[in-house]
Amino acid sequence: MARYLITGATGFIGGHVAERLAGDGHQLRCLVRETSSLEILGPLGAELVHGSINDRDVVKSAVEGMDVVIHLAGMTSALRYQQMLSVNRDGSWNVARACASQARPPVLVLVSSIAAAGPVTRGEVRSELDRPSPISNYGISKRAGEIAVEYFADRVPTTIVRPGIVFGPRNRDFFPVFQSIANSRVHPVMGLAPPRISLIHVEDLVEILLRAVTRGRRVDPLAGAPGRGEGYYFGVCDEYPDYARLGKILKHLLRKDGRGIPFFLPSPLSWLVGGLTQLVAALRGTSITVNLDKVREAHAPSWACSTGAVQAELDFHPAHDLACRLKQTGDWYRQQGWMK
Repeated sequence: MARYLITGATGFIGGHVAERLAGDGHQLRCLVRETSSLEILGPLGAELVHGSINDRDVVKSAVEGMDVVIHLAGMTSALRYQQMLSVNRDGSWNVARACASQARPPVLVLVSSIAAAGPVTRGEVRSELDRPSPISNYGISKRAGEIAVEYFADRVPTTIVRPGIVFGPRNRDFFPVFQSIANSRVHPVMGLAPPRISLIHVEDLVEILLRAVTRGRRVDPLAGAPGRGEGYYFGVCDEYPDYARLGKILKHLLRKDGRGIPFFLPSPLSWLVGGLTQLVAALRGTSITVNLDKVREAHAPSWACSTGAVQAELDFHPAHDLACRLKQTGDWYRQQGWMK
């Protein structure tokens, strides 16, 4: 069995990765912050290294002796852009640098985001061969993290996976979408022409990550095509609904009457809402997921990303379609009492 280090193991995706690896019998080490909840990791018997992703000595100690590093630690929103850079860029640099310092560097799988790749023209599907063009601060910071690990790719076998919107059991960020549709016949949609989006169930993403470890191609720093091509994979399913279509699917899954109508929020109003929520968050000194950065992403033409590479190179084919995965998630929320 292999020795795995997971950063961000107390997060939504990280917890599922840890459970899968422990269940498969692998040795597990997790880099966790002192304030993180260990509810998921506690029963798994994982070795814990306490500290920050920005502490180089702690990161180096955590990486030592590992066969594989799955780097999940990241920040999706922050009051200041520099805060996201310090985690998404500098933290990734620290991890890749620590891997490169090992006599036998481990395989490094960086979990990035489709936001690092950027959107595509409406009606098209983004390929791993397309040049990255992020449009949000979050996307730019995640691309900066990719560039950081690319720098060490001549010494560290590196694969980069870019997930879409990840949903599934224990996810709190996407839960409000389920809750609002289950409790109301109206579901808000930003803009009059919402983009197609790429989603993936967390169990499918975990499978892609583990296949990337054993079967994935590695980033070639000499290929002359930074940020694209060999060693990059989109972690998405092969269905690309827009937000209105997603709401329609969910209302049939979550509501007995199957009724519901989309409420299209005009673009100027959505920008106003995003600005106001960001202002309130700044006054309170807290970050919030609905901000101008996310509104900017919501008004992109399309976030449809290809599944060609994961199918051809990782031999990954999801066991269930999108509607089934959404239903499984809704059932979990109800079973846990999150949603009536």
